[in-house]
Amino acid sequence: MEMLGLVPKFGLGTFRLKDQVVTDSVRMALELGYRAIDTAQGYGNEAEIGKVLGESGLSRDALFITTKIMPANYGRDRLVPSLRESVQKLGLDAVDLTLIHWPAPKGEVKPQEYLTALAEARDLGLTKQIGVSNFTIQGLKQAREILGDVPIVTNQVEIHPYLQNRALVDFAKKEGLHLTSYMTLAVGKVMNDEVMQDIARQHQATPAQVALAWALAQGHSVIPSSTRRENLESNLKALDLKLSEEDMVRIATLDRDERIANPPQLAPDWD
Repeated sequence: MEMLGLVPKFGLGTFRLKDQVVTDSVRMALELGYRAIDTAQGYGNEAEIGKVLGESGLSRDALFITTKIMPANYGRDRLVPSLRESVQKLGLDAVDLTLIHWPAPKGEVKPQEYLTALAEARDLGLTKQIGVSNFTIQGLKQAREILGDVPIVTNQVEIHPYLQNRALVDFAKKEGLHLTSYMTLAVGKVMNDEVMQDIARQHQATPAQVALAWALAQGHSVIPSSTRRENLESNLKALDLKLSEEDMVRIATLDRDERIANPPQLAPDWD
C-alpha cells in the first residue's frame, strides 16, 4: 500500500453507498487490491464495511481504515463514545485515521471542544491518527493552534478539474499539510469533457484515470468510489499513468470554481 506521508495514495470512497451496494463494492475492491477504505459515521455503512473486512481474511496491518465524526457527535461528551461505537461497527480495535467531517455547523460546538476531544480519542488508542475534512485555510490555521504538537495528517476536500481549490492547495503545500481529494471525478462530469477525453486518448486511458492521475501528480491522495468491478479495476490504473506538463496545463484551464459538495447547513465560508 503506497503511502503519501502518513496516508495511502489511493483508496475506496463509500459516500452514498449503503446496504448490499456497499458490501459488494468493498468486497470487490479488496479482491482487486484496494487496501484503504474511507467511510464516515454519516454514511450509515460502517457495520456493513466491518462485516466485509472481517470476512476478507486480510490482516489488520494490511488495511487502512478512515472514518469521520458527524457533527451531531462533536460535543465533548459524545465524540469519544461515538468513535468507540464506529470502531466496534467496523470490527476493529482502532481505526487508522479519524477526521472531523465538517467545520462545526453554525459554531454550535467550538473547534477547541471537538478537536481536543478528537486528540483525546487518539490518546485513548481509538484512532492512530487524526485529521479534518472540508476545512478552509483559516480553519486549518486555527486547528493547528489548538492541536499544537498533535499532527493533522490530512484535510479531505473537494478537488477536481472544475474546482481546483488553488488557494487551499498552495497554502497546504507551503505548510506541508497533506490533502485528500474527494469527488475527483466531479460525479462523472470528467467523462464527458472534451479536454479530458482528448488527453485520455493520447495515453490510451480513460478520462477518469486522467482526473485521478492529475490529482495524484499534485501529491494528493484520492478515494474514488464505484459499484462496478470494471470501474474499480480501471481506476486503479491511474497509479501508473504519468501525465505530461502540457496535460497538466490543459487541465488547469478547466477550473471554474464549480463546487458540488456545498450543504448550506454545514458549509464554511470557502476560500
